Amino acid sequence: MTVALMWEARASEGRGEELLAWARAQELPGRPLRRETFRAPQDRVLVITWWDAPYDADLPELPDPEGGLVTRAVHRWRFESADAG
Repeated sequence: MTVALMWEARASEGRGEELLAWARAQELPGRPLRRETFRAPQDRVLVITWWDAPYDADLPELPDPEGGLVTRAVHRWRFESADAG
């Protein structure tokens, strides 16, 4: 089964590039099948990782940034592939 973990945060005013760099620099203790980083208006950053694992597996996730880098709590979602055969 393929599981996708999504991590999304909104940077504090004027710190979008810093949040993007922070997210890209975060190393995970395991290696996902795939990892992509996105950005959006309002200094939002999204990281999606794909894993070959059961839906309820204990998988590594990006932590919460420290030092006032974000304006609100990080949002996290977990999805399973609907296309698995």
